[in-house]
Amino acid sequence: MSSERAVKTGTGLAVFDLVSISIGAVLIAICSWISIPTAVPFTLQTFAVFFVLLLLGGGKGTLSILVYVLIGAVGAPVFSGFGGGIGVLLGSTGGYILGFLFIGLIYMLFTKFFGKKIVVKVAALVLGLVVCYAFGTAWFMHVYMKNNGSVGLLTVLGWCVFPFIAPDLAKMALAVYVARRIEPVMKARQM
Repeated sequence: MSSERAVKTGTGLAVFDLVSISIGAVLIAICSWISIPTAVPFTLQTFAVFFVLLLLGGGKGTLSILVYVLIGAVGAPVFSGFGGGIGVLLGSTGGYILGFLFIGLIYMLFTKFFGKKIVVKVAALVLGLVVCYAFGTAWFMHVYMKNNGSVGLLTVLGWCVFPFIAPDLAKMALAVYVARRIEPVMKARQM
């Protein structure tokens, strides 16, 4: 085991783990800035969320997502369009950002209980994405109706989910491909 990996912090995490978690959070932030504005912006955030979970695993990947959300909540401009602050999380698209945590938690549970085969990882990401969509859509509807009046579920799905399914699945496939290429390097580094 390398000396960097062996050095533990007061949290029980190795220094290498803390650096990996931090880099994961930064990657999600950078990918959120690559954006096409719409009702719910098209970003590379979901690619980064998938990639971080695949590369770091459920626990550390979910911590990266949590760090990203907390950094944004305190006002750092890490969200789409260089947004930041609790107002973004409480806004109409905040549920989708918070939904990334569900992707991480589902991925962590799936890989813990069903193993780490690629089919399990992909199934966990797909289920997590569905839960993220559901939570984000419910949140969007609540905020939208509070501010603008009634809106139908199919209308909101047309704005916030249907246009994102194919791109998110493509980003997931790309994340799987890239993570599988980088994983051997990460494992060698951890030895």
